[in-house]
Amino acid sequence: MAETKALLEVENLVKSFDGVRAVNGCTLAVNEGTITGLIGPNGAGKTTLFNLITGFLRPSSGHIFFQGQRIDGLPPHLIFRRGMVRTFQIPRELKSLTVLENLMLVPADQAGERVWNPWLFAFRVSRQEREIYNKALSILDFVELHHLRDEYASCLSSGQKKLLELARTLMCDPQLILLDEPGAGVNPTLMKRLVDRIEVLCREKGLTFFVIEHDMDLITRLCDPVIVMSNGEKIAEGSPEEIKADERVLEAYLGGQYIATA
Repeated sequence: MAETKALLEVENLVKSFDGVRAVNGCTLAVNEGTITGLIGPNGAGKTTLFNLITGFLRPSSGHIFFQGQRIDGLPPHLIFRRGMVRTFQIPRELKSLTVLENLMLVPADQAGERVWNPWLFAFRVSRQEREIYNKALSILDFVELHHLRDEYASCLSSGQKKLLELARTLMCDPQLILLDEPGAGVNPTLMKRLVDRIEVLCREKGLTFFVIEHDMDLITRLCDPVIVMSNGEKIAEGSPEEIKADERVLEAYLGGQYIATA
């Protein structure tokens, strides 16, 4: 078996808010080519950790490495350009734009954004726009939203918006995608489609995923390994079966009530 390497490494990460440590010396790694789950009780620090990794918050101390290079303290747009993208618990679609337009706006440094280029380099601008357009259509086909390409994003269902967010991440050819509760508010049919698309992207395209999720059914089907946080710290890591049997995890979930219902 080929040796896997860490794509993302978090070392002794700390984030304090008014003296309260939301993330408390957290150390973990996400290996290349995996779908790694992140679970934990409410208030465990999961979303704060995502915000630190993606540059939306600055750590109080500790280090974050992506592809072997330190990224802690970098702003989100620079981390994005290095190949790390994320989604949010509540989708942040551009409501007044169509589904297709939401995708076409994603790629950075488009030639048409420079004020003189449409006049001086019209052919170059037109060619790039056509490439972006075709790529967006291909991705919409992949996530099965092509039939909604001309709909305003605000008109989509919750599940369709989650698929749109996944589609938007694919427009920038990422190496690592962080998904924050992709299953929230999604009906079983669309959830099956979302899970299938994530598995295909990992298996066939080699993309790496780091997934926060409360639905243990979804975590069990999709993720291996699974990392567990509690009180801002990593307390366990292993396969879904190992995690469900771990006493530290059961204790973190108030005697195992949450895990036992999965």
